[in-house]
This record gives sequence, structure tokens and C-alpha cells, in this order.
Amino acid sequence: MVPRDWIGGVLKPLVFVVSLVPFAWIVWRAFANDLGTNPIETLNRYTGDWTLRFLLITLAVTPLRRISGWHWLIRLRRMLGLFAFFYACVHFLTYALLDQYFNLPEILKDIAKRPYITVGFASLLLLIPLALTSTNAMVRRLGGRRWQRLHRLVYLISVGGVVHFLWLVKSDIREPALYALILAGLLGYRLWWELRGATRAAGGQA
Repeated sequence: MVPRDWIGGVLKPLVFVVSLVPFAWIVWRAFANDLGTNPIETLNRYTGDWTLRFLLITLAVTPLRRISGWHWLIRLRRMLGLFAFFYACVHFLTYALLDQYFNLPEILKDIAKRPYITVGFASLLLLIPLALTSTNAMVRRLGGRRWQRLHRLVYLISVGGVVHFLWLVKSDIREPALYALILAGLLGYRLWWELRGATRAAGGQA
């Protein structure tokens, strides 16, 4: 069993710092003029990749906790989810500021015209209430059951993120297909767990 003080004093700060490493790396590359021939596309792809990765890492916490018995992992889930939101915001701002120069009419036209942007933007909007309700105070205000129902939106958000990537690349779909496979495994595990629980409950009432 991992000591509670060690989680708050060592593990959480360590995960926080490690989670910032991808951002620090891309900032370093930008200042070093090492983003290739299309820097904006590089930034967009990089921040989008890390948004998806953090979404999947967040979704992996519960299955890993159940399989391994490492219950302390649950204390990292909220932070990981907030980093998914952070990278999603950076991803959108890269597009809005560097690609569209924050031209709001053009951004809105792009969102309405291009399905992959529509899905990506919708996923970002759905992340906002999850980020805003990530504090302990909001859990108490909403109540545990309502809070859990709200945060199940992360499943839809993750699917939207994978679809956004899939529609973006068009031809070489190997990378988004890999994300889709991992997501299917994580969601499939949850479905299996729920069905197993329902079966056990039905058996107990028989």
C-alpha cells in the first residue's frame, strides 16, 4: 500500500512535472526553430496527439486500478484529465491564433464547413464542464452520482477525438486506428465490468 503522504508529496508533483514535459519540449523546439517546413501543422498534430494520449491515459486509470489493485491510481485521474483539457486548449489555440489569426467569422465558418473541425470543437466544448467540475467542492455540490454521470461524457469526448483525428488524416489512418483500438479496449472493458456487475446483482436477487 502506497503511503498517503507519499502520493501527495512525491507522486502527484512528479506526475505533474512529467505531464508538462511534452509541452516544454514543443516550446523548446519552437524557440530552436525546429518545427519543420510547416510549423503550424507540426504544432497542431503534436498538441492533438497529446490531447488524445492524456484522454486515453485518464481512461486507463480505472481498469489498471481494478486489475492491479493499485487503488492510489485514482488520486491521479483528475490531474491527468485536466492535462487532457490543457493540451486540448493548446491544440485549439494553435489553430485559432496561428492558423486563423483569431478571425472569429473564419473560425466559425471552418467549424461549420469541415466535419473534422466540427467534431473536434464539440469535443473541446464537452471537456469544459468536466474541467470546471474537477474540484472536490464541485463533487460535493453536484453529489457523487450526478458528478459521475456528468464525467461519463469523457467516453463521448474520447470517441470524438479519435474521429476528429481519423477524418483529419484521410489517407494514412494507422495512427488514429491505433488510438481507436486502444479506446475500444478501454470502453469494452468498462462495458464488460458493468455487465458482470449486473449479472452478479441479478444472480443475488434470484
